[in-house]
Amino acid sequence: MEYLDFELPIKELEDQLDKCMIIGEESDVDVSETCKQIEKKLADTRKDIYKNLTAWQRVQLSRHPNRPYTLDYINAICGDTFLELHGDRNVKDDKAMIGGLGKIGDQSYMFIGQQKGYNTKTRQYRNFGMANPEGYRKALRLMKSAEKFDIPVVCFIDTPGGAAGIEAEERGQGEAIARNILEMTRLKVPIIVVIIGEGASGGALGIGVGDKVLMLENTWYSVISPESCSSILWRSWEYKEVAAEALKLTATDMKKLKLIDEIVREPAGGAHANREKTFDVVKNKITTQFEALEKLSPKELVKIRMEKYAQMGVFNG
Repeated sequence: MEYLDFELPIKELEDQLDKCMIIGEESDVDVSETCKQIEKKLADTRKDIYKNLTAWQRVQLSRHPNRPYTLDYINAICGDTFLELHGDRNVKDDKAMIGGLGKIGDQSYMFIGQQKGYNTKTRQYRNFGMANPEGYRKALRLMKSAEKFDIPVVCFIDTPGGAAGIEAEERGQGEAIARNILEMTRLKVPIIVVIIGEGASGGALGIGVGDKVLMLENTWYSVISPESCSSILWRSWEYKEVAAEALKLTATDMKKLKLIDEIVREPAGGAHANREKTFDVVKNKITTQFEALEKLSPKELVKIRMEKYAQMGVFNG
C-alpha cells in the first residue's frame, strides 16, 4: 500500500500495530490490550483525517496509485460475463477507452469507461486514461448498439482529460466529444454515469451525459485540473491547492450546484482501502438506479434528461 502525505499518521499506526502483533506471536507476552488501544487510535485517526479533507486532498485521493480503475470495477461487478468490444470502425482501437457487454444478475449492461495503467508500461499503453477521438467514437458506437438492442448504458469516468496532441486534433477531438454529448442527450435507453476518479474537462463530458450521474466521495469533476488552473492564473503550479478550493470540484460542491444526482460514500480510508466494499456499493447503486429508470418509456427518458441539462447553470439576460 502506498500512502499520501496526509495519510502518514495512519501508516505509522499500522506499522505499530503490525509490530505489536509480531511481538505477541513470537513471545509469551500478552499484547492484546496494547493492540486494541492501537486499533482504536488507528480508527479514530483515520476518521479524523478523512472527515476533514480539503479539496486538494480529495484530488490527490482520486489519483491514488492503489485506487481501483474502470476494469477493476467491471471485472468485480460482472465477473466472467464481461465481453470487451473493440474499435471505432474507422481509425483504430483506443486503449484508453474500454467498453463491452456485461451482466449484473440477469440484467445486461453496456459498460464504457476510461482506463488508466498500473505501471509505466501500461500507463503508456493506456495513454494515461486520455482518450483520442477514436476512443469517443468507439464509445458512441457501443452506445448506439446498446440502444438498438435496448440495453442500458453504464459509464465510468476516470480521466485527466481527452488526448490533446496534434494527431488527436487532426482527427477531430472537439467534434468527437461534442457529437457524443449530442447523441447521449437523445439516446433512448437509460444512461447511468459513475465518476470513480478524475473527471476532467471535455474528456469526462464525452461519456458524462446521463439520466443519473453518481460521484464517489473522493473524486473530482471540473472544467480544468487544479494544476492547469494554477498555471494559467498564476503562471505556477504552486497555487494548485487554492485553485482546487476555488473550482468547487468536489462531490459535495457538485451536489450543491445540482450538477450530479448522488454522492456515493466510500469506505473509511477511501476506495483503495477497501476495494471489495466499494465494488459492492457501486454495483448496488447501479442496480437501484436502473430499477427506477426502466419504468420510464424512451420518450420520457429523453425528455427528462433534456430538461435536467437545460436547467443547469444561471442565465442573466
